Order: sequence, then structure tokens, then C-alpha cells
Amino acid sequence: MFNPSLYNHSYHSIDLSKHSILVTGGAGFIGSNLVEYLLKYNAKHIRILDNLSNGYFENINEFLTLPNVEFIQGDIRDFKTCVEAVKGIEFVSHQAALGSVPRSISDPITTNEVNISGFLNMLTAVKENKQVKRFVYAASSSTYGDSKELPKVEGIEGKPLSPYAVTKLVNELYADVFSKVYGVHAIGLRYFNVFGPKQNPNNAYAAVIPLFCKNFIEGRSPTINGDGETSRDFTFVENVIQANIKAFEYNALMKHEVYNTACGDQISLNEMIKILRIISGKEINANFTDERQGDIKHSLASIELITKKLGYQPQVKFKEGLQLAYDYYLKNEKI
Repeated sequence: MFNPSLYNHSYHSIDLSKHSILVTGGAGFIGSNLVEYLLKYNAKHIRILDNLSNGYFENINEFLTLPNVEFIQGDIRDFKTCVEAVKGIEFVSHQAALGSVPRSISDPITTNEVNISGFLNMLTAVKENKQVKRFVYAASSSTYGDSKELPKVEGIEGKPLSPYAVTKLVNELYADVFSKVYGVHAIGLRYFNVFGPKQNPNNAYAAVIPLFCKNFIEGRSPTINGDGETSRDFTFVENVIQANIKAFEYNALMKHEVYNTACGDQISLNEMIKILRIISGKEINANFTDERQGDIKHSLASIELITKKLGYQPQVKFKEGLQLAYDYYLKNEKI
């Protein structure tokens, strides 16, 4: 039921057995990992809300046999569903969204409906439920847009480069307004290229690491958009779960806050290929094609603020995380 390689270190100080938590998008990649952590450390009640359009039932199927897990198949675009989902809940982790820059370019309307209207529904439902102690949501490094500043520092943003980036920026703006107008103080975690177990390599908009792992396992050459020198602050999922847990517990929150959630390291796609050759023992070369519309060339996060405010310290560095991800895909039947 639990991945023995993950979450062997606890990141919480409160007694989770006394608290009820809602995870929207809880059948998705990050959401289901958060559910796994909460279950491993005996949370009192975990409610999962997911419409299964971008999440997968197999990510949570085993969990649903447990008495402290509740699953609602519903859509955040429906306000009544959001209101029902937050009833009796103390902590909300809002992971539900439509990710992917290419998907947003091909279908900006649906991306807007889910990421903006759905987010506003959840924020309003939380506003109307006084029992909720903390609303933590998945923000995005895409908010930095065309800013060439490195490392990326909260408060120094550029203009969005895709419809997806626009939606994640609007989330932050709404959360800030709800803090000032209604006193609902939320924490947004700007994720930087999260990867790890339960991230689907077969999704039409699959991220680069699951795709590359699948290619190496199958003995095929991965395709790189651009010259391979594109770099990212790839962040293993356990680090992101740590950030969510610490955000729940942050008691000094007096306004809306946004924190970079990353490792503070920079890895190029060419470097990743070299590491995968070592992990797999296969001498596979990449194919190169045109750069992708809406992408930035380089990304690197400053994690100074989240470290200072939340006590966040990334535990899993890139090479270790890539090994864990590769091992997961090697054993997983979907590959």
C-alpha cells in the first residue's frame, strides 16, 4: 500500500490523528502522494475530491479500503460540490488543476474553467466554512513568465508566456484579494517541475522525466525539444509533500503568502540523459527537435523564503529522486 522508499521521515509536529484534511485532486500525482503521507502518519480523516479526468483511480484504490479515507468523485467547477467537500474539514490542500503548458495552448477555455473558476469555487467555499484552519494551494513557477532573473525570487515576476501561466497567476491574485477582503489567509506553493512515483508517463501531456524514464526502460531514444541545454529546478515529490505539511502547520500566517517550492539546483536535459544512462546501464542518445512554444530556457528557484518561514529543507536531491522514479516505473505495470 505504501512505497517503502518514501516518507520515512516525518515533517509534521502536530498530531495528525486529531485532524481532518481535504485533498482536491487527490487521485492525481501530487495529491495521491500527499494522501499517502497523511495515511502513513495516521491522519484522523482524509477526504479526496477528484473528477478522475486528470487523476487515476489506481493511485488511491488501495487507500479506499481504510476507514479514515473518503472519496468524492466530483468537479471543482461545481460550487455545491466544493461546499460539501470542505464540510468538517480543518486543512485543505488544493491540488486539483489542469497542468501542462501545451494543453493550455490547445485548450485555453477548459484550462481557465478548471484552474480559475474551480480555484475561485474552492476559495469561496473555504471562506464560508469557519472550521477550515488553513488553505494551501498548488501555485506554479510558470508565474515567473518571461523574467530572466536567476534564481527566481518571490516578488520579481515577468509576464506569463502561456494560458496555463495566466491561470496560476490569477490564482495568486484571487488568494491575495481574499486575504485582504475576507481575512482568508492562504499559502501558495510555487512548484518547480515536480517529479516522482505516480506521475503518469502515458498521459498525452506527460512531463519530461516520466517520458524519458519510459523511453530508457523500453530502449528507445527520448526526444528533446531544443538543444538539450534547457534547464530546470527539478523537484522530487517528497520535497513538495514536506512543503505542504509545513504550510499546514505555519501558525504565524497573517496574510496571503507564496513560496517557491524546489531544490535550488539546476539540471539540464542533456545532464539528465547522462544520469539516466548510468541508472539504466543503457547507452541511449536523444533525438532533438524544435523548442516548445510557451517554454522558458532556464529556471532555478531561490528557496530562501520558504526555508526561513516554513523551515523547509529539501531531503531528496535530483539524482536520488531520479533513481527512485526510474525504479518505480521499472516495477510499474503501466510501463
